[in-house]
Amino acid sequence: MPSAAKSRPTTPSPAPGRGGTTPGAAPVGVSRPWQLLGLAALLLGLVAALLFSGAAAARTVSDPGALARWGLPISKAIHNVSLATVIGGLIFAVGILPRSAGPRSRTNDAHAPEHPAFSRALAIAAAAGAVWTLSAIAVLVLTYSDVAGQGLSGDAEFTRALVYFMTDIDTGRAWLAVTIIGAVVTTALFGVRSLGGLALTLILALIGLVPAALIGHSSSSSDHSAAVNSLGLHLVGVSVWVGGIILLALLSGILAGPKPGAGTDITEPTLRRFSALAGFAFVLVFASGVINASIRVTNWADLFGSPYGQLILAKAAATVVLGGIGLMHRQWVIPQLGRQGSAFTARRVLWQLVIVELLIMGATSGVAVALSRSAPPEPTSFAPNASPAFILSGYELPPELTPERWFTEWRLDWLWVAVVLFALVAYFLGVAKVVRRGDKWPWFRSVNWVVGLVALTYITSGPPTVYGMVLFSAHMVGHMALTMVAPLFLVLGAPVTLALRALPARADGSRGLREWVLVFVHSKFSQVVTHPLFAAANFAGSIILFYFSDAFGFAMREHVGHELMNLHFLLTGYIFVLSMIGTDPLPRRAPYPMRLLLLLATMAFHAFFGVTIMGGTSLLAADYFGNLGRPWGPSALLDQQLGGAVTWGIGEVPTLLVAIGVAIMWSRSDERETRRTDRAADRNNDADLTAYNDMFAKLAERDARLAERNKLEGR
Repeated sequence: MPSAAKSRPTTPSPAPGRGGTTPGAAPVGVSRPWQLLGLAALLLGLVAALLFSGAAAARTVSDPGALARWGLPISKAIHNVSLATVIGGLIFAVGILPRSAGPRSRTNDAHAPEHPAFSRALAIAAAAGAVWTLSAIAVLVLTYSDVAGQGLSGDAEFTRALVYFMTDIDTGRAWLAVTIIGAVVTTALFGVRSLGGLALTLILALIGLVPAALIGHSSSSSDHSAAVNSLGLHLVGVSVWVGGIILLALLSGILAGPKPGAGTDITEPTLRRFSALAGFAFVLVFASGVINASIRVTNWADLFGSPYGQLILAKAAATVVLGGIGLMHRQWVIPQLGRQGSAFTARRVLWQLVIVELLIMGATSGVAVALSRSAPPEPTSFAPNASPAFILSGYELPPELTPERWFTEWRLDWLWVAVVLFALVAYFLGVAKVVRRGDKWPWFRSVNWVVGLVALTYITSGPPTVYGMVLFSAHMVGHMALTMVAPLFLVLGAPVTLALRALPARADGSRGLREWVLVFVHSKFSQVVTHPLFAAANFAGSIILFYFSDAFGFAMREHVGHELMNLHFLLTGYIFVLSMIGTDPLPRRAPYPMRLLLLLATMAFHAFFGVTIMGGTSLLAADYFGNLGRPWGPSALLDQQLGGAVTWGIGEVPTLLVAIGVAIMWSRSDERETRRTDRAADRNNDADLTAYNDMFAKLAERDARLAERNKLEGR
């Protein structure tokens, strides 16, 4: 994909003979027939893959009819493309295109006329949102018809069964949730114009991908978490990539300006900004696709010999070709766009490559939908003799926990592995950029960042997770490390400070990563959650709210709940440590005495919570931990009491280290203040001290006069 580059202020379109389009010439872009051919490629690829795999063939038992067999995959294909278009349009509006048409101004930017490309992107996203919602309804109804094995009907019995499917069956509830999310996003797209509101709308649209990951047939594999997470990451990457290419094609005629030879040409900065995102999406799509395919196809014979495996190979080959086209963008097209005398030819080649991408992506999207309708070689249902542990947790019981197994038992959580790899690569790219510029970045911060990411990987993919699913004590080891150990090192890495130093500032009215970081740091939300009192209360109080409510059981039984639990406790710990010893910018910092007081309070609270668990006689999440059928180790209640001791013991050590850090920072702050005072005294020849002494001399003189007067009056 084309790489990210430093944003530059937009400039007028070049004059004739100096590159760009010639006034009066037809604009170079992706014409409407080619845009429609992309949709045709999608349908052709879908039909060909369905015929090849036999996924649309009539069933011998419970056949729903041709309308459901063909209508469901077509509806899913339209749903996927429209959702990707919504996400692509919001990404372009939020982080790629300038919002205002005129020069940027801090005073009237919100009221300035919108840039035509910005308006077009949101219009495209709104129209796609309507299609997304309608197609989700169609998928919901047709999915029920397919699952129930009966044709579409308008009678009362079909309607009652459909309502039951939507409200009581996981697949039906998932598609109902997608429909509701689509309707809300579409409504917002017709009314929201602030960048902050659009960013929240984008987040909601991305959440619309979660149900599809949870109900995909790979989610019921023997490695449930890996299948769901890899599929979710795959869907995110595909939506960003496909949606971006669709937006580039639909905006191609307007990026050079409202009409040939007039306005501002934003083709180059738009392409550069999307390119970095597309490169990330390519890596995410390819890597997650390989992981997900390895879960569904476990041997080479199935990969090359089954229709399912052959469709995977076709999809992988198309992905590689698309990556090669993106590399052509990066290596040749974008540099040519920046050179005088060659921009017109480069722009024509650019849109020709986009057309090729559009056609290949359309066909590949059709193959992907057919793949989801095809039967994989590995079974997608639980065995009839599945153990209680497998039914509850999705995994068989691990071997008995021994000291060496605290290092050897691993189960990679691909969501957090992806987060860690992204954070690691992004951090060192930022360090390299800062160093190349001639600035210094402390090695101590880099080491802490790496240690924090290693700790995060161990907690989320290592023994604390493997045994935390069956032992409360191991779960508490992971929890306390996630909220108090990993954040300690991550905060010392100062990632926000590095981002602000490494990321370029934009001057064309669009918001890049740097601008969004600053917006978030100075937002009202940040002021609330990073307030020292709120951070401490959230850090300590959320433990009570989580473990003594149904949220704990939900996190243990449901994959989404487990990942949200990890995210919550990581963020609460990070924010608390940041408010205590962090160097990244914050809206408000507590005085050092208050920091120590808050640390002592949280230490006492953790001790109280640990003692309460140690003395408890009722089992937390009893329907989970009490039914695992674990033949080794202590009883569930005794293990829970041991977990209380773990909470008390492990929780105090990191808090004490943070307290020591606060004390050191306090001491250094006093030293810096003393040196500052000494330097000021050297500059003004101790003027402050002289004034201070003069004040006391005048007071003494006044007291002497008063004493003399009182003595005279007394005579």
